[in-house]
Amino acid sequence: MPAKEPVAVAHSELLLAGNDRAAVIQANLRDVKDILGHPATTRLLDFDQPIGLLLLGLLHFVPDSWNPVKIVARYRDRLEPGSYLALTHVTADGNAPGVAKAIEVYQRSSDPMYARSHAEALRLFDGFKLVEPGLVGCGFWRPAGPGDSSDSAEMNTVIYGGVGRKPC
Repeated sequence: MPAKEPVAVAHSELLLAGNDRAAVIQANLRDVKDILGHPATTRLLDFDQPIGLLLLGLLHFVPDSWNPVKIVARYRDRLEPGSYLALTHVTADGNAPGVAKAIEVYQRSSDPMYARSHAEALRLFDGFKLVEPGLVGCGFWRPAGPGDSSDSAEMNTVIYGGVGRKPC
């Protein structure tokens, strides 16, 4: 599958020019071996040590036909015990106003969105032990004070967020 975002990658490369502590690569999420074995990746990360894998704002663009649980498991299997996974995922569980319409608009775009239930998003953490407070609406993941969550209960569950640790 051809990469769809060469302009974003080129822009990111410009933004990171001269920064030897960050890199951008253009790849397909399913190409785990190519991504984790890429020279830019191996230059920055020591896979003999625990690391953090951030899958934020990504997996709700992965269709079921790609088997997102299996994709995450392939990354997990390459991580050392003690590594962390942080992910966010759009859901329609809370029936928040406008979410169904937004998902419908995305479904007609070149990048459709696949909202998943709490149970489906939780499966993405298979092989990880969830860190408290678990998989919750992002506004409830360790809120620091007023304004971190919405007064609307439905809006607080538009996006789930969680962190899991690969057991030692």
